Amino acid sequence: MVTLAELAEDPHPHLAELRASAPVVWLPALGGWMVTGRALAVEVMRDAATYTVDDPRFTTAQVVGPSMLSLDGPEHARHRDPFVAPFRPRAVHAAFAPAVAREAGRLLDALAPQGAAELRRDFAGPLAAVVMAEVLGLTGVPVPAILAWYDAIVRAVDRLTHGEDAGAEGPAAYTALRTAVAGTLDAGAADSLLVRAAADGRLGPAELASNAAVLLFGGIETTEAMIANALLHILTEPAVVPELLADDALLDNAVEESLRLEPGAAVVDRYATGDADLAGVRVRAGDLVTVSLAGANRDPEVFADPDRFDVRRPNTRLQLAFAHGPHYCVGAHLARLEAKVALRACLERLPELRLDPQRPSAPRGLVFRKPPTLAVRWRS
Repeated sequence: MVTLAELAEDPHPHLAELRASAPVVWLPALGGWMVTGRALAVEVMRDAATYTVDDPRFTTAQVVGPSMLSLDGPEHARHRDPFVAPFRPRAVHAAFAPAVAREAGRLLDALAPQGAAELRRDFAGPLAAVVMAEVLGLTGVPVPAILAWYDAIVRAVDRLTHGEDAGAEGPAAYTALRTAVAGTLDAGAADSLLVRAAADGRLGPAELASNAAVLLFGGIETTEAMIANALLHILTEPAVVPELLADDALLDNAVEESLRLEPGAAVVDRYATGDADLAGVRVRAGDLVTVSLAGANRDPEVFADPDRFDVRRPNTRLQLAFAHGPHYCVGAHLARLEAKVALRACLERLPELRLDPQRPSAPRGLVFRKPPTLAVRWRS
């Protein structure tokens, strides 16, 4: 049976085998059920009454407390609703497109003369962190501090997922973030998403901090992974670069196809609220049901030749990288905007951009998947 280490290193062949054997499989390594097909993944994620996130075992909540990510029903709506309107597509483009373009340009201005860089940490991560700091209003906090908090929270969640102790770094990072959120609320800047959410009146300071942690965590992790994975996929097939630069719609599709091929979050966890029948399998109350977004996104019943990166794939927007149902990622439109602006800026500003053959890398991670490094070269 597949191990956690195998799922973290390269899950795709193992997920294909699991999908071929049964739609739902008990994995001893997980201590729960795994869903690998798209239709069943959608069914589970839609049905929050039967498959909930609201469980003491939910790893992110163990680090940052209850939030929109770890609640269902009316409490989920109370936590999520104050953040919905600012993340709608038109609002995102109006509020953040200039800032994203400006920050991408600033980062590339510093990198362009070098002729080589590691773009995950030199570009994708800082871009995502600056944007999220601006979104939340954490303008007085240095970007390295924000990235350090995020790294610590990610490591703590990852350790919990592997059945280990979360350690002290994640909770310490969250404490520092709570202090920064309190300062933001005290400053009262009108353009801060947190200040506007506080004005809604439904969330207290502690709840605003837990949701800020989730937004920061998701906003950096999702976007950094999107940019790094997309650059890796595109630069593996450099012949598509001129076509992507010439066709904005094709660049959009390339972003979606990269999300399909390698979602930044490979799995989402749910817990059965009662005994249930899931594709003929008897799931017991309290059972862990892990939805493999990575598996659903390569379901051959939906996506032809699913392991191939095809920027012209007609149905690539059926990918589930941002989940589905009530927990569909609230920041999906912002992440897409950042990824597209970042890709175009890199492909336009770094001539003859290519992967560094001396420093190869590939996506890794059990829960969060991206290349640990993304070493590239270009003509300076």
